[in-house]
Formats: sequence, structure tokens, C-alpha cells
Amino acid sequence: MTSIRTLAALLLCALMAFAAPAFAQEDPFFSIDGLNEGLADLPEDIDRRTPRATMRAFILATEAEDWERAAHLLDLSELPVADQARDGPILAQQLASVMDRKAVLDWSALIERPDALQVLGGRTQVQAGEPRRSLLLRELNLDPVPAALRLERVKPGEDADPQWVFSRETVDALPDLYREYGPAPWEARMPEWVRGDAFWGLMWWEVLALPLLALAAFVLGGLVLRAVDASSRISDRPIVQAAVRAVRWPAAVAAVTAFVGWIAGNVFVFSGQIDTWLSPLLAIGYVTAVLMLVINVSEAVLDGMISPDEDVDLTDAEREEARSTATKLNAAKRILTIVVFLIGAGVVLSTADVFRGLGLSLLASAGALTIVLGFAARDVLANVMASLQIAMNQSARIGDRVKWKDELCYVERIHLTYVLLRDWDNTRVIVPVREFISETFINWSAIEPAMLKILKFKVRPDADLDELRSRFETVLQDLDGDESLDGKLGDLDEAAMNVTGQDVFGVDVWFSVPCASPNTSWDVACAARERIVKEVQDMAERSGRPVFPEAEAAEAA
Repeated sequence: MTSIRTLAALLLCALMAFAAPAFAQEDPFFSIDGLNEGLADLPEDIDRRTPRATMRAFILATEAEDWERAAHLLDLSELPVADQARDGPILAQQLASVMDRKAVLDWSALIERPDALQVLGGRTQVQAGEPRRSLLLRELNLDPVPAALRLERVKPGEDADPQWVFSRETVDALPDLYREYGPAPWEARMPEWVRGDAFWGLMWWEVLALPLLALAAFVLGGLVLRAVDASSRISDRPIVQAAVRAVRWPAAVAAVTAFVGWIAGNVFVFSGQIDTWLSPLLAIGYVTAVLMLVINVSEAVLDGMISPDEDVDLTDAEREEARSTATKLNAAKRILTIVVFLIGAGVVLSTADVFRGLGLSLLASAGALTIVLGFAARDVLANVMASLQIAMNQSARIGDRVKWKDELCYVERIHLTYVLLRDWDNTRVIVPVREFISETFINWSAIEPAMLKILKFKVRPDADLDELRSRFETVLQDLDGDESLDGKLGDLDEAAMNVTGQDVFGVDVWFSVPCASPNTSWDVACAARERIVKEVQDMAERSGRPVFPEAEAAEAA
């Protein structure tokens, strides 16, 4: 019994030893010699104990334009003590301007605790459950390296309490940040009311500038379209026309995006409410331009290879290699489109601070969002994967002659979500890719272009089959000598007449007509059928008895 108690005591001690670090966490801070000794005494109502309290005090001071008061929220340790009273308010004003224009605060990251301990979160948040002494608010691009807006917890002396202030590195970068993101020189010369607050955190000049910027972008896009159209008149060559069509809209979208980005970065330095949305919109503009260029260029190349109005037809038997090349090019276009889209989506999400500004967690909502989008786009994704499957196994290539659901067609295009089939009468049949591959279809161009066209007739049981076979040979000789069918008839040695069945109405006779290509088999079959009917009619007139069965419509049905 004693040994059991001893073992339990040892286990309890071990457990407490392992658990002790989790409960005895440090209270972190940066030790400094002094804090803002050159400023006046700290006002009693300024609270710097927590990150949120510091930010609240800074915002209240800036709204009141009390820059001496706001300077107490900055770590001015890098400045000489004699210059802090003079430069501190200037730096506080610069920080307020930069934050107003380029930083949308995420208040959920500003913890109302002295140690800034993140209580919520799990393994996906690395610093959850740990006290903090530094909080990153926003990272801004700056040459040559980015600069950070950061709050730090400092302890100025052994007897002082830790305080949250803007870090000395942030204060040191403020002059450069202000030159980059502060108001433009022309803005300072604007009337006071134009620089005043309007609504939604915007200034009146921003409310007036946005419509003007949109109008200028619209005019620029129209001018780019006209300029590209004018360049197409330089040459009448089809390849030049195709190149112009390929770059027309991508050039307009890229020009408008670049113009808006340049204006927003050099002329109008917008506030954070606009910049939060503008950055991802610019990324979307560039990604859209690249996607349009990829799709349009690939379409232009495909149009050069596949054109129903041109003399060269991709469905011809001798263009086997061209059909495979066109199908592979079409597959490469789809893969490249998907890759550009995924990369573009990553760029857009990486530049978008809108989720952080709205206090949303993209990571937390990614699972539910993925389920919703996957369910909504399941048919689209299935068709995309099916189109890639066709491109990989080459079961149907662009230009192949196929028989799909009793329709004699050739494959004109294989798009991401549907297959475009061209019927024999030039009508287009649009079939979802998944439905196309799930149905059995006959591909006459898959291996050997030559084929036999079967013409099915039913004749009376007492018909003279030997004479009918002789007449069929005569028909073949006539077809072979017909100039309109030159090169369209296949090897005549493969022609045959076969009796395939019989019933109460008569005998089934099949005539096998050799055709050189699936593309011309329809013409050959129609010409052969017409001549066979005429020969049968001549047989009936000469013999005085019918060759085809005589049956009422109801009986035949």
C-alpha cells in the first residue's frame, strides 16, 4: 500500500513539474533606459497598459489634433532628448497620416490585456496562448526593404510599469513612410473643406476624385481599343488580324489597370478604406488581362489551324498530325488557363487586406467556403476534368469525324466545359464534356480514315439476287467514273452485297460501299443510294414484277 502511495506521489510531482511552465508564463517586455524623457509629463488620462488602450488613446489624440498628446504613444528613444518635444508631435502627425491612408486596423489583434495574450485559437495560430511583447499592425512596402507599423511593450526602468507604445523602428521609418504614403504636395494646397471628412472615413477630395478616376480609366480603355483597331489596318494578312483580336481587350484591361495603379500610387494617395479594396482590384485587373491574353492567343492559333471557311479542312484524312497537334494545343490552353487562374487567385488573396479589415478569418472560413463552392461548382469541375481526360487519351480529337447519338458530326472544338460538334448540315451541337464521354460514340477518324458505308434495303423474297448483285457492280462502275466523286470512292475490291436477314415482308440486303474518307462518305452514300434505287426500278419495269415489298403502312410499322 505504501509503495502505491509513493508511486502516486511521484507521478503527481512529475505532472506538476511538466505543467508548471504552462501556468508560470513570463510577463514579457523590452527593457529600456527611459521613455520620452524630453516630452512633458504624461497626462493622467492616457492609458498605455494594453495594446488596445494605446491605440484608443492615439486615435482620440489624432482626432483632436493634439499632437503633443499623441507623441506620448511613440517610443522616441532614438531621438535626442532635447529634440523629442519638437520632433515628437511631427512624427505623431506623420504616423496618423500614414495609418489613415494605408492601415485598416484589425481590432481583434489588439488584445485588451497587458501581456497581449491570445486566449482564443488553436494549433493553426502559432502564438495562441502565449504572452506577447510585440504586435505587427501592418507591413508597408518601402525601398529597399519593407517597414512595419508595430506596437511594443517596453519597461523604462526597474521601478516603472511596462507600457505599450509604437516601436522605435516604426518611429525611425516614419519620415520615409510619410514621403511615400503621405499627402501629395498638391493636396496641401487644396481648400480646407475638401480635405475634411466626408463619410465612411473618406475625405471630400477622395469622394470627388473617384468618379473622375473612373471616367479617365474608361476613356483610356476606349482610346487603347481604337489604337489597337487602327494598327490592324496596317496589313490585310489574316495572321495580323488574328494578333490584333488576341491583344485588343487584354491591352485595354492592362492599360486601365496600370493607369489606375499609377494614379493611386503617385497622384492620389487614397485612404486605407479605399486602398484595402484597390490593391486586390488591381491584382484582379492584371490577372484578368493575362487570362484574356492566354485564351485569345490560343484561340487565334486554333482558328488558324481550324477554320471551316478555309480551303484546308482539318478533318481531311491526310491531316492526322494536325488534328493531334490542335487537340494538344487546346489541352495546353486549358491547363495554362487553370494555372494562371490559380496563381492569380493566390496573388489576389495575398494582396487583399479586406478580410483583415472586416475582422474576418479567411482561414477559419476556408473549410465552409470550400464546401459551398465545391458543391456549387461540382458540374463545372467534372466537365473540366473530363475535357482534360479527352485531351490526355486522345479518344476524340479536334477534326475527328464521329457518330454521336445517330448524329454524323465532326469535333470542331473541345472547350473547358463543353464539346462543340459540327453536324453534316453545318449546324452546331453543344454537348457537355461529361455527357459526351459518358456516351458511346463511333470515331471514324481514330485509326484508319477509309471506311465502308452500309446501305440497307429490303426486297421481296422472290427478287433476283444475282441480277441485283450485277446491278450493284454497275452502280460501282458508274460511281468510279463520276468526276464529282473523284477521290472520294475507296477500294472497290472491298465492295460487297450481303443478305443479312429475312422476315414475312422480305429479305434484308446490305450494300457495302467503300469510301476513301469519313468526310466524303455522306456524298458517296447518297449518290450510291440514288443509283441503286434507279437500278431496282429498272429491274421492276423489265421483269414486270416489283422488287420492293408491297405492304401497308400499318403492317410495316
